[in-house]
Formats: sequence, structure tokens, C-alpha cells
Amino acid sequence: MTTLFQIPPNHPQRFKLHNEVHARASSILSLPVRASYLALSLTSEEKQRERMHLKQLCERFGTPPPENDADHFSANFDAFQMSWEQHGEFSSYTFYAYETSKEPFTDPALKKVPVDWLSQIGGQTIVAAHASLVCAEDINYQHEMDLSPLSAYFAGNPIVGSKVTGGAASVFTDFRIHVDGFSRFLVVNHNLRTAQAGRLLHRLFDIEIYRVMALMAFPIARKLYPELKKADRQLYTITNSMTQPDNDDAKLLDELTALAAEVENHISTNQFRFAAASAYYQLVGQRLVDLREVRIQGIQTLGEFMKRRLEPAMNTCNSISHRFTLVSERISNASQLMRTKVDVIIERQNQGLLSSMALRAKMQLRMQQMVEGISMVAITYYAASLVGKIAEALHSLGWHVDAELVEGISIPFILVIIAFSTKRIHKIIESTTDV
Repeated sequence: MTTLFQIPPNHPQRFKLHNEVHARASSILSLPVRASYLALSLTSEEKQRERMHLKQLCERFGTPPPENDADHFSANFDAFQMSWEQHGEFSSYTFYAYETSKEPFTDPALKKVPVDWLSQIGGQTIVAAHASLVCAEDINYQHEMDLSPLSAYFAGNPIVGSKVTGGAASVFTDFRIHVDGFSRFLVVNHNLRTAQAGRLLHRLFDIEIYRVMALMAFPIARKLYPELKKADRQLYTITNSMTQPDNDDAKLLDELTALAAEVENHISTNQFRFAAASAYYQLVGQRLVDLREVRIQGIQTLGEFMKRRLEPAMNTCNSISHRFTLVSERISNASQLMRTKVDVIIERQNQGLLSSMALRAKMQLRMQQMVEGISMVAITYYAASLVGKIAEALHSLGWHVDAELVEGISIPFILVIIAFSTKRIHKIIESTTDV
């Protein structure tokens, strides 16, 4: 009997995160099997319509449809089995069929899907592939046989392949799009289990879509190469002009700012694509590792083919992205140097201006002191005159006062009082300024 414990409430995302490891599980297949794979690029509106289109197929065969927020779905229909996955940039459909002819690619699984429903799937095709998992006896395949007869299944093209899954199967392909618009994978079953077969086909289709998605950055890289060279030359011209004594710093700073904006626009516009290409390339490498390839004498393995064809393109994308980042850093350094130079020039101008202002202030102080001296003399003169007038008035009233003598004696006292008052006013002004 199960014991129930009183534990804290569940986090809202607990079960969703826990079950994420079981999402997009590989299908359990009966052998032999044919598979058709479609990867489609869709807009946001087309993704919404895609769910309605899936529901129409389910209603047609009486199968429960996927939930509204589901991003993967698997179901068995009358004559075929289907898996659907919705990724960030594309959606994928994998169709499986079991009642097929012995010829690997004459009766693909897609023939079992209703034609009218298939024709109304939205989006643009990125990858379309057929895979045929056959028994070795059905195509008279032997481990050490001459592999040239297998090229007939690939329109005579050179094939690549290897033993995979610990020798339980052999995989062959030419990585070409044939006249029907589909690429082809031929899987020869030696002793595959049903679960292994589903995982193997899933990995092969993953390699196909992820390598194409990784290569979506390559045309962008080739287009950006002339822009990179142009920016590099322009930066060299600007930095070379910075060393000249008679350059126009303001003009060079404007050019640097415009160049920085242009380079940052290229980086921000294409950074997502380059980062996605790197992530997809890593997924391709991981899927190749998961195949556990063993060489078949005389042909390249899938991993060798990818390394020779895909790695140079990815290196080009990484190089362009890295070099744009370096150019951006160099522009930033040059801008910093230019701003420092302009700041030094402005500081020198400010120092000259401050020196000029200090000289003018000093002159004004001297003039003010001179005016204060003259003002003190004038005030003393008028104050002494007032004292003299007062003395004359007292003499007229009968006081025995010598007006001229009183006026002369008052002058020193008036000067002392005025000087003391001026000093007092200066102290009040200084204390008010300090506050």
C-alpha cells in the first residue's frame, strides 16, 4: 500500500519540468518500416493554423487531438503512424508505414497520408526525406559485398554510410535531393530492436534538419564578408588619420560613431543566426556520436562526410562573427582614445579660460579695493563736513565751539569707524559665502 506523506505544496512547474525528460520520445516501430520526414518553416500565424490542421486530421480518423499548448504529438492512424514536433524555428512531421513493397523507395510512407490534408499543410519546406528500414535479405545485402549496387537506390550517386548502433544496422545515404524533392536514407537491419529502430530514424532525421538549419548562417556570412572588409578598411583609415597632427578630431569622432553604429547593427541583426548555427552544429555532432558509427570499407562515414563538408562552412560563420566582434572592440578602443584626446583638448581650453577668468577676477578685486579706498575718503569727507555743520550750529546757539577744530579732530575717528565697519562687512560676507 502506498504511503502518503504530508509535504509542502508542489511548485506550479514541478510536474511539467519533471515530465520534460519524457517529451519527444522516439516511436516504437514494427520492422520493416518506411518513414517520411518533413521539416517546415512557419510564421506565428501559420503555427496557430497548424494546430487546427492537426485537429482536422485527428477528427478525420477519430483520434484524440493534441492539447492546445502541446508542442509534440504522436498517434496511430488507419494506415500510418505520425509524430509531430514544434520547435522554435520549424515544425517537423514524421510519417511511418509498414505495409510496403520490397523496393526501398518506390512506396514511401507519405503515400499513406491523405493527399488533400497533406497539400494544405502551411509553411515552407526546409527538409524532406524518405527513410527505408529493410532487412538485409530483402536487398541481398552482405557485410563484405561490393557496395556499388546500393548506389542504384540513390540514382547512381556516390554514397556514404557506416555500421551504427553497435553493428545492429547499416545506414547509407547520398545527402542529395532527388527528383521527387526528397533526400534518402537506407537502413539495413541486422538485429535492430523496435525501440532502437525508432531512435535511429529520429537521429538520422535530426542530423538532416540540424545540418540544414546550421547552414542557414552560411549565406549570411558570405554576404557580410565584403561589409567586414569595408569596415576594417574604414577603421584603418580613421585610426591612421588620428596620428596626423592636423586632423579634424570632431569629424573623425563622427565617422567613428557612424562606423560603430553600422557594425553594431550588423552584429545585432545577425548574432541570433550565428549563435543558432553554432547550437545546431553541436546538435549534429552529438547525433553523430549517438549513432556509434563503425567504418564500412570503401566509403566515408556520415561523420567524416559532415566534417569535410559542414565544418568549413561553420568555421566561416564563426570567423565572420568573431571578426565583427573584434572590429567592434577596436572601434570602441579607437573611440575611447579619440574621446580622451578631445577631453584633454577641452580641459586645456578650460584651464586657459579659468586662468583668464582668475586674472579678470584679480583685476576686479584690485579695482574694488581701490574703489573702497576712494569711497572711504569720500565718506570721511562728507562725515567730517556733517560734524563741522553740527559744530557751527552749536556755535550759533551760543556754545563756545570752534567748528573747524572739531571738524579736523573728527576726521581720524571717522576713518577708524569706517575702516572697522568695512572690515566687519567683509567678515559677514565671507561667513555667508562659506555657508
